[in-house]
Amino acid sequence: MTDLRIGVIGYGLRAPLITHAHRPGRGSAVVAVADPRPDRRELAATTFGASTTADAEELLKADLDAVFVLSPDHLHVEHALAAFEAGVPVYLEKPLAITIADADLILSRARASGVKVYIGHNMRHMAVVQTMRNLVLDGAIGEVQAVWCRHFVGHGGDYYFKDWHAERARGTGLLLQKGAHDLDVIHWLAGGYTRRVNAMGALSVYGRVTDRLTTPEYKTSHDWEEYRTNWPPLAQTGLNPVVDVEDLSMVNLALDNGVLATYQQCHFTPDYWRNYTVIGTEGRLENIGDTPGAKVHVWNRRHRGHGEPDVTVRIPEAEGGHGGADPRIVAEFLAFVRSGGATLTSPVAAREAVATGCAATESLRSGGVPVDVPALPADLVAYYDAGQRS
Repeated sequence: MTDLRIGVIGYGLRAPLITHAHRPGRGSAVVAVADPRPDRRELAATTFGASTTADAEELLKADLDAVFVLSPDHLHVEHALAAFEAGVPVYLEKPLAITIADADLILSRARASGVKVYIGHNMRHMAVVQTMRNLVLDGAIGEVQAVWCRHFVGHGGDYYFKDWHAERARGTGLLLQKGAHDLDVIHWLAGGYTRRVNAMGALSVYGRVTDRLTTPEYKTSHDWEEYRTNWPPLAQTGLNPVVDVEDLSMVNLALDNGVLATYQQCHFTPDYWRNYTVIGTEGRLENIGDTPGAKVHVWNRRHRGHGEPDVTVRIPEAEGGHGGADPRIVAEFLAFVRSGGATLTSPVAAREAVATGCAATESLRSGGVPVDVPALPADLVAYYDAGQRS
């Protein structure tokens, strides 16, 4: 099997993902990387033996079979459209875009060009999410009626408020940038898409931190030792020069199938994990931990007060980043490039996550006024539901 020739636009925090696409002689090889930073280009050249450039359009002139777009969110639309113009299949890191209009533009242009597009919602490949999804599909709790998600972002101040993520202009807000994952999972577990939201939130803590960088920087790695010592949150140092996104938010969601959901996100908790509760007509389930080895509890009998779960399902072991999701999503994308076919991820679902996140942010910044979420045009839904075959 001839190796797919892989290009990469943006070699930053998601750079580890690319190691799973570099399998010379085994199906794919990273041959070109574009990044404006000389040190990142040097690292990519050393790691992969790839050619490097500072310019994305220059990279797209190479003979590529696929490109990973891992650039900052506000650049997704520019880089995706350039790849479509070049005729190169695209892995586009989530979120699809930072506005509903740009998300719809990307999907429309991809269809018009006939170029395959795949959105990097890797949580669909996480063992904890698949465990909960399978329990729902197996009828373990009856018909889903409600989904609640609490996202404890313990390293928010060490990451999201120290580079471009802290700026509305570059990401809209963390309800979209960080929440896109969870909104997609809520939709997947509930079997529907949000059509109305109302939200509240605030810049509760990090707006009070006065120690700021003088010029913006791009974080390229996680320093867990630094995270342990940066406590409490108001003692943080070196925040981004601009901090105007919320660090605490809460959203109510009404889905098109009657399911109601809530999403809560906090960036100054001492712990970092996601907790989902799914309630159905015959019980409820909840994950206790979200990494391999953690558990999903199911209650489907009556209990007085808090009862021990009636069923406990252990989240299976998995190797690779994000609970084994990273190697799985790369493998699925590369198979999609070669042969097409059904995928766990969905461009339509990715767009609905963006639309929900944007509408929720609008509501939050309007004092909690309910906001309707526009549906994707039916012709685009049909195209992507058919596997990107017109």
